[in-house]
Amino acid sequence: MIAVLAGGVGAARFLRGLVRVVPPSDVTVIGNTGDDIDIYGVHVSPDLDIVTFMLAGVLDEQRQFGITGDTHTLMDELQDADTPIESRRVDLIPGVADVLPTLPLPLALWANTLHDATARICARFGLDIALLPMTDDLVFTTVRVRGPEGEADVHFQEYWVRHRAGLPALGVTLEGGTDARPAPGLLDAIASAEAVIVAPSNPVVSIGTILSVPGIRDALRATRAPVVGVSPIVGGAVVRGMADKLLPVVGADVSARGVAALYRDFLNGFVIDVVDGDARDEIERLGIVVETTQTMMHTPEDAAALAKATLALAERAR
Repeated sequence: MIAVLAGGVGAARFLRGLVRVVPPSDVTVIGNTGDDIDIYGVHVSPDLDIVTFMLAGVLDEQRQFGITGDTHTLMDELQDADTPIESRRVDLIPGVADVLPTLPLPLALWANTLHDATARICARFGLDIALLPMTDDLVFTTVRVRGPEGEADVHFQEYWVRHRAGLPALGVTLEGGTDARPAPGLLDAIASAEAVIVAPSNPVVSIGTILSVPGIRDALRATRAPVVGVSPIVGGAVVRGMADKLLPVVGADVSARGVAALYRDFLNGFVIDVVDGDARDEIERLGIVVETTQTMMHTPEDAAALAKATLALAERAR
């Protein structure tokens, strides 16, 4: 059994490769919910959606969100409706224009928890993996920014989607995180895993938010399974997203070594790209075993090769 800590697109691509080399039923994904937001009364979990849609083969890969062929009809109607201006936040979520396919989530949440609703949606799409939100509790990530009118805390979606990470970031907080509890089955999945993988996701607002939920970081330290990660930084740059803007906020370098140092208290092994091979010695001095390989996942075959290399490193790091 393999447990994977996952954010959005990078993790989804990695998982698409992983389920090509191990049975999907052997994989438990622990997904980030710090990006979650309610739009027009609809609860949207962007990272859980992206993982689901990618593994179901329906993700619109050109846009990197939503389902291929979706229309904007419902959202256009809602935006034009006579609603208070403060409720018109359609611009905050790229995938919210594809809200129709996600309506089963809020409908399910009326009577169930987030992990129950997520399991229902996975079943609807015929997925055999177990996809767990990091918590059932209401949490959301805010970024403290310096804007034209001074400092302010904004929802992560406003920072990333509306402002395109263009405002200087000063801090990141998982609101509600200190009181949150890991979703049912999550700690058991880590404790009983044969390997735990930290996917190539944003170390601050994807993996970092998962680690902010009390008990999860301790479980990673305590598990007997090797914990290995894949660097989301290649050649000193992000593959996608805004980690380069947020890593300095938490005192980390924008480098493979900078990410490894954030995880050093629980990480046994780290996969880095061949272009970062010079960082091997520095990372290994942190007590982390290193594997260098091609980490760019241009195709599903690339992702499968990366997954194989990651699992091989887990064996070495035991």
